Amino acid sequence: MLLEYTDKTSGVTDEELLSDLQDTSKEIGKKSLTIAEYKEYGHYSPTTVTNHFGTWNNALNMAGLQISKQLYSDQDLFDNLAELWIKIGHQPSRYDLSRFQSPISSATYERRFGKWSAALKSFVDYYNSQEGPEFCKIEEKPTTNHKTTRNINLRMRFKVMSRDNFKCCVCGASPAKDPSVELHIDHIIPWAKGGETVFENLQTLCSKCNYGKSDLLDI
Repeated sequence: MLLEYTDKTSGVTDEELLSDLQDTSKEIGKKSLTIAEYKEYGHYSPTTVTNHFGTWNNALNMAGLQISKQLYSDQDLFDNLAELWIKIGHQPSRYDLSRFQSPISSATYERRFGKWSAALKSFVDYYNSQEGPEFCKIEEKPTTNHKTTRNINLRMRFKVMSRDNFKCCVCGASPAKDPSVELHIDHIIPWAKGGETVFENLQTLCSKCNYGKSDLLDI
């Protein structure tokens, strides 16, 4: 799930956010919530919550929930870095975490890995090591003639964009040069025409080129 850290709603109140935190904790049967859990089951972006309350722990405290000693797994930390890297089109700095309102601070990474450069190295090592069956997931019970699922997970999206230098393969647009650019992953041979979700059949397109391609395919 990428999960872009963007607000899905506007004008949400503190009370609505706190109520949703409480409802989500009840839904999953826990007295505390990690960001990953809320991202999966909650109705708002974690960034919306941290923007309103300053920190995730402050929000939990005001919602009457328990504060977890370790809010994030290594997977949470790596996924957050991947999402930000994709969004800005280049390796993020500590400043970028603050600038783009990451729900996980640079201090959290430094506490876990010792220093920022070590966190980045651990992230790169992790993503470079993930090219097994999980990278090109095979459907256990195919409902179509496809061998792979249509869903493109975060790991695969990051790997494809990294190969393509975080640039659109058609027009060369990149968020590193133009922050308004949004990158997508596209099936070169469309899924509807039998294309599989494998590394070789995926490419990076900007939103404009991707939507343009869809329009042409519909003709």
